[in-house]
Amino acid sequence: MKHELRSPLIAALLAATLSIAALVVAPVAAQTRAGAGLPDFTELYERNGPAVVSIDVTQKVRRQRTPELSEDDPFYEFFRRFGQVPPRGRGSQSEREQEAQSVGSGFILSSDGYLITNAHVVEGADEVNVRLTDRREFRAKVVGADKRTDVALLKIEATNLPKVTIGDPEKSRVGEWVVAIGKPFGLENTMTAGILSAKGRDLPQENLVPFLQTDVAINPGNSGGPLFNLRGEVIGINSLIYSRSGGYMGLAFAIPIDVAMNTVQQLKEKGRVTRGRIGVQIQEVARETAEAFGLPRATGALVNSVEKGGPSDKAGIESGDIILKVDGREVKTSSELPRIITMVRPGNKVTLTVWRKGSQRDVAVTVVELKEDAVAAPTQRRNTPPKERAKPNRMGLVLADLTDEQKKELEIKNGVLVEDITGAVRGNVQPGDVILAIVTRGQSTEMRSAEQMNVLLGKLERGASVTLQLKRGEQTFFSTLRINNGTE
Repeated sequence: MKHELRSPLIAALLAATLSIAALVVAPVAAQTRAGAGLPDFTELYERNGPAVVSIDVTQKVRRQRTPELSEDDPFYEFFRRFGQVPPRGRGSQSEREQEAQSVGSGFILSSDGYLITNAHVVEGADEVNVRLTDRREFRAKVVGADKRTDVALLKIEATNLPKVTIGDPEKSRVGEWVVAIGKPFGLENTMTAGILSAKGRDLPQENLVPFLQTDVAINPGNSGGPLFNLRGEVIGINSLIYSRSGGYMGLAFAIPIDVAMNTVQQLKEKGRVTRGRIGVQIQEVARETAEAFGLPRATGALVNSVEKGGPSDKAGIESGDIILKVDGREVKTSSELPRIITMVRPGNKVTLTVWRKGSQRDVAVTVVELKEDAVAAPTQRRNTPPKERAKPNRMGLVLADLTDEQKKELEIKNGVLVEDITGAVRGNVQPGDVILAIVTRGQSTEMRSAEQMNVLLGKLERGASVTLQLKRGEQTFFSTLRINNGTE
């Protein structure tokens, strides 16, 4: 009987002990499985390596010869003794042609010989040679190159070539494994691996490319080579590195393949790239700006100004609108808008979802071709005639009414001049700026006088966000400040 009573107790104790042991062992087992699951890149390399090529570029440059000397020149004997007899004819110089060589990487897009690389790899090239992994070499023709995206399309006369598979960088996730194959320092078909560190990076050199950032070892010679995901699909073209030494430092940047393929398609069709524009100047939407405009969260692109007679002006887009979407695609930051619009073929229509006066509305805009426009020089503004200066308002701004002459010169109907700034005003406001309007609580009010503005500010509670529409020279933009100053 006692034996029967102890058995369930022992069984329960044993089950509890096993459960505790399982909890202790589980993390170890998980770590073991994780260790065993590290990626193996051998198959990826064997399958895709033959589609990666080495690119050798030759460029002819003209360099100045050593100044010519006569036999009477005291330096003539010096050069002669060291076997460097200079040309005769003192006082004249001549040029000689030399060949400069550089290397890069590329990859095969189609079996009939179309290849892709960076535009900077083949820039100024007199001769481009492509070497395959089977040691065959071909003279390549540069079909076209686009500096803005740093993409070049090449063509070699060959058939039945191995080719890569194009992937979708939008589906890539930060933290996943990626690998590069290229020719760093002239070492052909070198594979390096790492992770995708970030997406949509903005770089100072180019605002039309949302770069992929990786920690894959990329060095000189890798330029133009492919960046693969673990499925063996190309998701980018290795293009830039951040380095203080000229070599790898853990920050590498690749052009997303969807951006590159848009360029390739246009180069293949017409030898050049056309981009769209809608005729607006934009800026980022900060949290305080969103609050002033009544927008639930900081997102979109704030329209500073609209080009007169441009596509947005004709469609009814207004200064102060916040563009939230393009054809349903969300515009999370202002830098995303030009990237989306430039990918649209000129002549096509897009639907912009904009935030205006506290609500959303859709506006159809016809995209036109982007051309390099000269930047207008800012106009010189005359000084305000001497008079008794006003006191700073609660934002620390000393304001003055504009004369009719100043309004005519600035080509505006109304506005208030910022004469001076006192205290610590946080925001992009400078003496000489003209305040065109104030946006607060989602409503925009045109400024006609300094008194009107000061009265409006006096009604706002401390800490409220106020967005000023400013004109500085030829530029119109928005700057957001908070009411933190109690001075009247």
